[in-house]
Parts: sequence; C-alpha cells; structure tokens
Amino acid sequence: MRKEVKQAIGGLIMVSPSFVLLLVIVVIPIVQSFVTSLGNGEGGYDLSRYQFLFADKGMRANIFFTLKVTLVSCALVLLVSYSLALYMRFSSGKLVDWIRKTYMIPLFIPGVIATYGLMNLLGNHGWLARLLLPLGIELPRLIFDEKGIVIANIWFNIPFATMLLSSALTGIPASIIESARDTGAGKLRIFLRFIFPLSYKTFLVALTFVFMGVIGSFTAPFLLGPNAPQMLGVSMQQVFGVFQEREQAAAMAFFTFLLCSVLGYFYIRSMAGEESANR
Repeated sequence: MRKEVKQAIGGLIMVSPSFVLLLVIVVIPIVQSFVTSLGNGEGGYDLSRYQFLFADKGMRANIFFTLKVTLVSCALVLLVSYSLALYMRFSSGKLVDWIRKTYMIPLFIPGVIATYGLMNLLGNHGWLARLLLPLGIELPRLIFDEKGIVIANIWFNIPFATMLLSSALTGIPASIIESARDTGAGKLRIFLRFIFPLSYKTFLVALTFVFMGVIGSFTAPFLLGPNAPQMLGVSMQQVFGVFQEREQAAAMAFFTFLLCSVLGYFYIRSMAGEESANR
C-alpha cells in the first residue's frame, strides 16, 4: 500500500471519534429539531411555525430584544476585554499584577450564584441602593430589565474574552512595536496598523464565542430579564414547558442556530481566506 494512502487512512481513523461525537451531539439533534419544527400539528409538514416567528407581534419583539441584548453585550464585552488585554500587555506595576490575578475569578463562580449575587447587589432594595440612598443617589432600574442581562453577560464573558485577547497580544513581538515607534508612529496608528491586524483572528474567535454564548443564554435572562419581551432562550422554555408547543419550540431553537450560523459563516470564511493568502 502506498505511503500516501496509509497516511490518509490513518488520518481518517484519528478524526473518526471526533466526527462521530460531533455527529451524535450536534448534527443529529439539529436535523431532528428542524424536522420537528416543520410539523403543523395536523400530521403534515409546512413552514407555519417559522411564519409564526415573524407574524406574531410578541415573538417579533422577543427576536429583536434578543438581537439587541446580544449585540450590546458583545460590543461592551469586547471593548472592556480588549482594553484590559492592552493594559496588561503594555503596562506594568502592582495594578497590572492585581488585574492578572483577579480577572479570571468570575469563571469559577457558578452562573446561578453569580446571578443571585447581582440581584442582591443591583436590585431596587439591594445593598448598593441602600449604600447610595443616604447620598441622595437613586439607582435606575437594573434588575428585571435588559440592563441587568447586559451586566450579567459582561460578568460572565469578560474573563474568557480577556484571556483569548491577552494571549494574542502577548504573541505580538515587541520589536514590531518598537520599530513603529522609532519611525514616529503614534499610539493610535500603531494599534490600527499593527496591533489590531495581528490580533484580528483571535478577536474574531472571541466575538464568535461571546455571541453564541449570549444569544443562547438562559439563566441570567430568566432571573434578571423582564417578563416581556424575553430572550429567545427564556421564551423557548415557556413555549415548550408551559404551552407544550414542541414544534414551535423546535422552530425557535433552529432559528437561533441559524443566527449563530451567520456569524460562524463569516468566521470560517475569514479563516479560509487568510489561509489561502498565506499559501
């Protein structure tokens, strides 16, 4: 047997466990959800469940609310995470050491506990409101509002995004930055011409993971969000658990998957384009 054929067979054998796992955990459930979502409750199949997503006023409000919270959360998470990563990469001192030691803490706090902690902190009668009351400062409504969901998303996602971006910025050679400074380039130009392009791939990875995590979240939107409109994850649970609309819940799940696939498509396309350019 030729060496190339043996290598190809060996490669297939090595990736087959991962492929089977992906098939069982991801691909088959997605196909089953899509088939279920096509059921019209009368023994037939059509797109009426998807039509309801856009025809119903409440469901449209849930979709727009979900996209709004997701986009705002992603923007704030990446802004704060990139700022922290830049500060830790190009600064030194006790404050930087303290940030390095503490920014990962939210990863080790269970989501339910962190959510209840935010409720006790930011609620109308929370301890932060009680501390500010003697000063005449009244907190705006944060709990049972979209702002509470955004704050929770920031808490949950900043550590992971900062870790990814810090790793990318650490890999940028200091000689590139020093050479740009020697030619008279300012901080903004160095960032736009060198730092961000060299960390763009990791930035896109962080954006993808944060987007998918936020748009499909349930715990924080369920405990901190308003009754209406709702995030799709909360609405999906109610449609399935309260109203027993299995087909409609499947349509919502598959629609959420399509939203994530849009960003996934741009990520894969960007990575493929970059690999083609490097050949």
